[in-house]
Amino acid sequence: MNWLITKTQQIFKSLDQVFTKPLFYLGDKHLSLSAIFQLFLLAIAVFLISRALSEWIKRGLLVRMKLDRGSREAISVISSYILTTIGLIIVLQSAGINLSSLTVIAGVVGIGFGFGLQNLASNFISGITLLFEHQIRVGDFIEIDSLLGTVENISIRSTIIKTIDGLFVIIPNVRFVETNIINWSYKDPKSRLHIPVGVAYGTDPLLVTEALLIAARMEPKVLSHPSPKVWFHKFGESSLNFELLVWIDKPQDSYEIKSALNFLIEHELRQRNIEIPFPQHDLWLRNPQELSKLFQQNGSASDFSNSKAFSDNISVSENKKIASKSPNNWNLRDLLRRVTYFEQCTDLELRQLIEYGYRQFFPAGQNICQENDPGDSFYIILSGVVEVLSQRADKYIATLHEGEFFGEISLLLGTPRSATVRAMKDSILFVVERHDLQKLLVQQPNLADQIAKKLSERKQALQNLGLFDEGSSEQTPFIKIRKRIQTLFGI
Repeated sequence: MNWLITKTQQIFKSLDQVFTKPLFYLGDKHLSLSAIFQLFLLAIAVFLISRALSEWIKRGLLVRMKLDRGSREAISVISSYILTTIGLIIVLQSAGINLSSLTVIAGVVGIGFGFGLQNLASNFISGITLLFEHQIRVGDFIEIDSLLGTVENISIRSTIIKTIDGLFVIIPNVRFVETNIINWSYKDPKSRLHIPVGVAYGTDPLLVTEALLIAARMEPKVLSHPSPKVWFHKFGESSLNFELLVWIDKPQDSYEIKSALNFLIEHELRQRNIEIPFPQHDLWLRNPQELSKLFQQNGSASDFSNSKAFSDNISVSENKKIASKSPNNWNLRDLLRRVTYFEQCTDLELRQLIEYGYRQFFPAGQNICQENDPGDSFYIILSGVVEVLSQRADKYIATLHEGEFFGEISLLLGTPRSATVRAMKDSILFVVERHDLQKLLVQQPNLADQIAKKLSERKQALQNLGLFDEGSSEQTPFIKIRKRIQTLFGI
């Protein structure tokens, strides 16, 4: 029994000598296996503590400060590295290691980085640059080398991108420094989409413009401001090439929005019988009768029963015209020409006018705008009849017919709607948003005069505007209102 105890003591003594025997010296401090093991455990503890603190900073402190996701991630990563560095320095000093003795080792490691670890060093420096410059942040939607995706994580060595197909791609940080990158989310996420559309020669460009703008305004993810635009791109070999330009604020959904717009465009073009052509070559015969006689002389009369039937097969395709006389089926150009101050506009002027507003159908009995709602639109009646009511005073105010307008008081005052407007029968209105009204009034100064003239007949409205004073005769109400419009809209 004593022999066994003695043998066990010798084994433990031998193990203690193995673990405590100095393996090498770092300055004046010797390092043994036990010391290295302790340092390793302490380093792991430092990493875990620094990671926990950085997560607390990101999910607690920074969230309460209402910082965006990219800033939270960048601050969290930087704080994690700083805390880890400080913790390791404290561990080394507490172990009695003189940090000045690590200078030589640091120099050797630096040489290794310079020769054998060039890529790792480049990615390391690039990662630090990305984190501090904030030109690319977590959550940004970017495009790099035809790869579209959202930044999910930025580390010292690499960046993880989640593509629109849900794939995670690991990209070395140096690529972000050496390659041109499109950051769709940088500062302002708004971006413009170009949707090319080709139509057959002979198609009315104004009808195409109306169809494309209606399609754009039907897509909820398209911004109303800036307004959609239509460009006549060029005369193609087989088509008139247009471009629909729309603004969005979710670039990561650009492909989805383009698809939705293409469906809407196809529907609107088909509703108007506008042909979408395909590349083709047309063969024109000047004298098909002479060709028929030639075939008959050569004994091929059976191929062509008569010259009339052959000639009937050669025709020029024409756009089908809408036969219905209902205003609902009229194009916007014809409806606008029913309004007095637009009846003399050319097709080119009407095309610009259509870009500033859109038509909207209201069935009989439907409220067009509600009392006390925000006043952000101006309305012109293209067809139908509407009535103006005051729900607060519980009384009828007026009936408005084709060519008349309403909604101007709220825009001039910047106040909620002063009355409720309801369609008395099926009505079509030309709606102009606040941000497009200035452009419309610049192009149509006679409309600004009509607004001023109409308002000058309303004493109560003038009193609300501060433009009516029975004791003052220096300027007429019309002149005062016209100046107010000039001041508000810069015209």
